[in-house]
Amino acid sequence: QLQASGGGLVQTGGSLKLSCAASGQMYSRFGMGWFRQAPGKEQEFVAVISWRGSNTYYSDSVKGRFTISSDSTKIVVYLQMDNLRPEDTAVYYCAAFNDYSPRGSYGIDYWGEGTLVTVSS
Repeated sequence: QLQASGGGLVQTGGSLKLSCAASGQMYSRFGMGWFRQAPGKEQEFVAVISWRGSNTYYSDSVKGRFTISSDSTKIVVYLQMDNLRPEDTAVYYCAAFNDYSPRGSYGIDYWGEGTLVTVSS
C-alpha cells in the first residue's frame, strides 16, 4: 500500500512537500515516483527515483523546480515542489515502478491514492 500526503492550497511561487510511504510487503524493483492529473487532462509523469544509484528523472515541465528524494530505508519518497505555478494544480499520485526509461516507457506495480495540490494565481 502507498499512502500519499502533503497536498494543499498554495499561492503562485510557493512550495509544498509531498510524501509517499510504502507499507506492507510492497517491493518495487526500479524505484518510486510521482504522476499527476489535472482536471480534464491526461495523467502526466512527474518524477521518479531509482533504488540503484538513486538516479532521478523529471518531466521537462517540473525540471529545476521539483526535487524527488527518498529516505535511507526506501520506504518514504518525497517530492519537494518549489516555485509552484497554477498549471501545477493537479491530483498527485505516487507509484511503485518496476521499470523506467528516459525515453518515456515505464511499468507500474502499485499506485497510491492521490493528494490534491492547488496553486492559486
